[in-house]
Amino acid sequence: MPIQTGPCDPWELDLCCQLPDDLDQEVIDKWARVASQTLWRLSGMRWGPCPVTVRPCRRACAESSPVSFQAGVRSGPWVPYIGVDGVWRNASLCGCKSSCSCGELCEVKLPGPVYDVVSVNVDGEDLVPEAYRVDAPGMLVRTDGECWPTCQDLASPEGSPGTWTVAYRWGLPLDESAIAAVSELTCQLILACLPAGTRGCGECRLPGNVTRVARRGVEIEMADPTLIFSEGRTGLPLTDLWLQTVNPYGLSSPSRVYSPDHRTPRTTTWP
Repeated sequence: MPIQTGPCDPWELDLCCQLPDDLDQEVIDKWARVASQTLWRLSGMRWGPCPVTVRPCRRACAESSPVSFQAGVRSGPWVPYIGVDGVWRNASLCGCKSSCSCGELCEVKLPGPVYDVVSVNVDGEDLVPEAYRVDAPGMLVRTDGECWPTCQDLASPEGSPGTWTVAYRWGLPLDESAIAAVSELTCQLILACLPAGTRGCGECRLPGNVTRVARRGVEIEMADPTLIFSEGRTGLPLTDLWLQTVNPYGLSSPSRVYSPDHRTPRTTTWP
């Protein structure tokens, strides 16, 4: 998956704060982008949907390498072998089966989470959606009785004969709680930049940097309100509640599992 530094698009808004009637829409759009980028990073960079097109490689059963078994001896459902490229992999005693399939499943792994599949093109022709399905975690399964190609002409452009590509969108869907969080943060970012006399009823609630107040002989000592930022929080109730529920351990990026049995699909990044 290409390196990504922010969400593909600003998140949907449902503003619930009072803003000046003459506020330009460009100002709202700007701070919506800032709020979306901030929450996308603080929540682990897992939210979409983001479009991507990949050219996968299907793993063949034992890759035509001979696998010998000692008669009468079975050590389990998987047998290690060295492929034609010299890499150790696991071969199934019964072929390329899943954990509960009675026959071979023709499938490829898509980096995910998979939001939806836009199109699948094989030899220049788009397959009908009924010809495939997506099983968790991101397995694209062929269901029309055919199988995915085991190789393709990577020197030819996408959509050419001898090639196959998968266009899909990845990322977790945004639910109502995510929309509420980004809307609250957007409101407060806008209010923080407005002059104090134009904020109306909705005063900015983002933490400031005041730690001591002295007035008429009375001094009030307060904790540094910016310390909350070091914990990956904003100081806003809805926003922090959402962050706590979706990213309680403060992960900075999505978790990944690497396996020698799954080839990473090729993605063209330029031109």
